[in-house]
Amino acid sequence: MSAALVAGLLAGYGIAIPVGAVGTYLVVLTARTGLRIGAYAALGVATADGLYAFIAVLGGSRLVPVIQPIAVPLRWASVVVLLGLAVHIGITGVRNFRASAKAEVTQPMAIGPLKAFVSLLGITLLNPATVVYFAALVLGSEDMAAATGAEHVVFVLAAFVASASWQLFLAGGGAVLGKALTGRRGRLVTALASSALITALGVRLLW
Repeated sequence: MSAALVAGLLAGYGIAIPVGAVGTYLVVLTARTGLRIGAYAALGVATADGLYAFIAVLGGSRLVPVIQPIAVPLRWASVVVLLGLAVHIGITGVRNFRASAKAEVTQPMAIGPLKAFVSLLGITLLNPATVVYFAALVLGSEDMAAATGAEHVVFVLAAFVASASWQLFLAGGGAVLGKALTGRRGRLVTALASSALITALGVRLLW
């Protein structure tokens, strides 16, 4: 049981720690809306990782041939979503900057906890590499191949906890960033910088 726990924790951190477009968006979202919304968004990302870990232990070797034919469409869908987010963040930042020239904008981005959770869950689920990653780990591990049902449950829960702890850490960083950049120009700079970065990360998925 302890082997499954360690394997799950390592798998969860392994997929969560590299900060890509989703992690960047999570930090920016938290900086602009607050820690409460960011926490819900972080749990959305972790839930997607947990679901893919669950699918991996159930599907095993049957997953790879199923995913391969749709990997390209999923990658394009992910690019479209990320570019849409980049445009939205950039336009919102410019609009708020212009509006604040007349009156200081103090209201955060209009997004609720449920929308934040579902949005980040959906964005993360669009990445087929996540389920391939978990499937490869499960198939490549002799311990996981011989694991019982209970050990599979422990593996999935540990992967979720690891991912959630890292995503919440990123959200906390976004909350600190938000306190430091509450001014008019600070909001514009973070919006444009994050828009450019997410655009670059999205385009990079094409190669």
